[in-house]
Amino acid sequence: MAVVAALMLGAFAFNTTENLPIGVLKLMSDDLDVSLSAVGLLVSGYGLTVAVVSVPIAQMTRSVPRRAVLCVLLAALFLASLVAALVSSYWVLMASRLVTAVAQALFWAVMGPVAVGLFPPHVRGRVIGALSVGGSAALVLGVPGGTWLGQHSSWQLPFLVVGALAVPPLVLIALALPVSRPEESHAVRGVVPDTRRFAVVLTVTGLTVTGVFAGYTYISTFLVDESRFTESTVSTLLLVLGVTGIVSVAVYGRLLDRCPRATLTVPVATQAAALLGLYAAGGSKAVAVAMMVLLGASLGPVFMATQTQVMHFAPGRTETAVAANSAAYNLGVAAGALAGSLLLPAIGVRGTFLVGGLMTVAALVLLLEEQFFPVGRDDPWAAAADHQAPAGPKDPQDPQGPPGPPAEDVYSEK
Repeated sequence: MAVVAALMLGAFAFNTTENLPIGVLKLMSDDLDVSLSAVGLLVSGYGLTVAVVSVPIAQMTRSVPRRAVLCVLLAALFLASLVAALVSSYWVLMASRLVTAVAQALFWAVMGPVAVGLFPPHVRGRVIGALSVGGSAALVLGVPGGTWLGQHSSWQLPFLVVGALAVPPLVLIALALPVSRPEESHAVRGVVPDTRRFAVVLTVTGLTVTGVFAGYTYISTFLVDESRFTESTVSTLLLVLGVTGIVSVAVYGRLLDRCPRATLTVPVATQAAALLGLYAAGGSKAVAVAMMVLLGASLGPVFMATQTQVMHFAPGRTETAVAANSAAYNLGVAAGALAGSLLLPAIGVRGTFLVGGLMTVAALVLLLEEQFFPVGRDDPWAAAADHQAPAGPKDPQDPQGPPGPPAEDVYSEK
């Protein structure tokens, strides 16, 4: 549990530092004497780096003991944050951001298999759900908190605080995580390796993330121009969206092991409904608020559920599978923002939500086809339940032993 808590705090720190410049954009631009777009590159370049290096770096380090890997990554976060705060140079800041991005790419790839490997297989989803709470809290607490600190002091102070947040998990992992090679853990391989289903989950990640960010990138503009909210109200609505996201991640996380299909299909469906609802009736304030809550309840659970499923269906090592899903997510963020910017002049801000909703519907159709029309394919979740059935007590006179008790129904739908 100490290791899981450390990984949650590490995920919170990494996710906070990724988006930290967004809240102090103007302060950094003025202090470093560069344009706002140049400061924006500190965020987009970060995400692109994570997308590009996730899979290669996971494969390069797959034989290195995980305690050493995690300690090095958290130390890199601490040192890079320190350099970013103390050296007033745009290019030094950019270099420190890229170092942190590489560290984050590997951190996300290994933390899931490490945490899951410490617990019995039948609670795998619950462990992933706990880790996801740490990452989701960064957007609700970390970035707004960093923005407040920056506005009341300087933009460097939030970077120092994030660096300090890396120290407690570094110490906890160094003391509490057993020393072992990755291949010794039961979490190193997928439960039911399946290349086709793994590809389906990656495609769902790409479609849903690209779809949501095609519109969400311009959510503030939409709420002001289409829904007629004031700018001060928009920040409150975004906070509501973030809080809803944390609550929904916590709720869905408890259900990942019991209802693996529904915990992905339902949030994809609600995301599609939210995006299309904003397009169709977002001019109504009441509808806009309802759709924002629905959207907040979808974003985190979709990524959390895909993380669980890529580990379940991983055709090779699970850290490579998680890295591939992380890469798909970050590429989806960049592709969605780019698609929205290209479509905005032609179809307006409302039209971007229509495009995003239709992409999410395509992901939903793909999921439903996989679940309800698995022609010539076995049910992977039933096979997993059989695979994880606990063995019954052995009879000294019967080397085979009697059949064990029924497997806990962790994968079938209720």
